[in-house]
Amino acid sequence: MSIDDDIQRVTVVIPCRNEAGALPGVLAAIPAEYAVIVVDNGSTDRTSAVARQSGARVVEEHRPGYGSAVQAGVEAAKTELIAVLDGDGSMDPAQLPDLVEILVPGVTMVAGRRRPVPGAWPWHARLGNWLLASWLRRRYGLAVHDLAAMRVIRRTELLALGPLHPRSGYPLALLARAATSGWQVVEHDVTYHPRSHGVSKVSGSVRGTIGAARDFWSVR
Repeated sequence: MSIDDDIQRVTVVIPCRNEAGALPGVLAAIPAEYAVIVVDNGSTDRTSAVARQSGARVVEEHRPGYGSAVQAGVEAAKTELIAVLDGDGSMDPAQLPDLVEILVPGVTMVAGRRRPVPGAWPWHARLGNWLLASWLRRRYGLAVHDLAAMRVIRRTELLALGPLHPRSGYPLALLARAATSGWQVVEHDVTYHPRSHGVSKVSGSVRGTIGAARDFWSVR
């Protein structure tokens, strides 16, 4: 494969911790032409084994946190185009080509705006997302309505931002840094389903929600 081919291809980075149940369905839905990196962020189940059995490349990231896992996957990627997707089955990887198509010259990032099916998004998580997106619009003038759990971006531009938040504050820190860096961020609707297995590490418990709120509050 030539260097030009690598530049045109897409790598899907999937940060995971204990998603062995959901991963087979997620990986099966990713377009065949995309490369896949599953970042195992301290799983105690068979996440890594399941990912390898499905043909994904596995990166082990021992520093805890969503942001650390995403960063490890981006650094390990060999393509210029990067897609980031949760591994819990809540989003459809088959919608990624729609986002990739929008990443034309002049657009720096395409952010998936979640459109939930009934029961997919707990009210407190949805309210928190709305408050944070409103803060981004007021403070930075960034016209976004979601913190973008699914996103497509160019690797060189993302790495040029430097270190971002290592934990749950990563999506908010990314958008804030994108705004101050003059990025053109475009939203595109994506369907948001209930996670296919297990319980959310953030919205699924009071402890997780409080921890995420603390991370978000630390972003300035």
